[in-house]
Amino acid sequence: MNMFKPVKATSIQEYIDSIAEPRKSEIKKIDAFIRKTVPKLKPVFLYNMLSYGKYHYKSQSGREGDWALISLASQKNYISVYVCALMGNKYLAETYKSKLPKASVGKSCIRFKKFEEIDFDVLKEILQKAEKSDWMGKV
Repeated sequence: MNMFKPVKATSIQEYIDSIAEPRKSEIKKIDAFIRKTVPKLKPVFLYNMLSYGKYHYKSQSGREGDWALISLASQKNYISVYVCALMGNKYLAETYKSKLPKASVGKSCIRFKKFEEIDFDVLKEILQKAEKSDWMGKV
């Protein structure tokens, strides 16, 4: 088993089982944290990631599909948390970049190289705001 990038899984449990230690324990802790922080968001397995708050979207071009408000992935160099939410007209994750100096933050992705670098107080705030936000699927 690869410590960082699991094989293509078909369920949450299969995904977690495919990750080697110590990353497996870290992903399990973050998953439990997300579930506790935003318990109303139903956990699902989408696009080989742990996801929470599945919704169906349809873009202006007519493209449609299923996505999640929040997703968690173990990748080769990072633990990634995707937050597909807007606050007004800005991506929520991006607005927290200055509060997460040890993370690499993109528009909707927060990447941590090490579990110890995660600021769980800030992550909790982001997740709770995401749950109350304008989901990208509502746009």
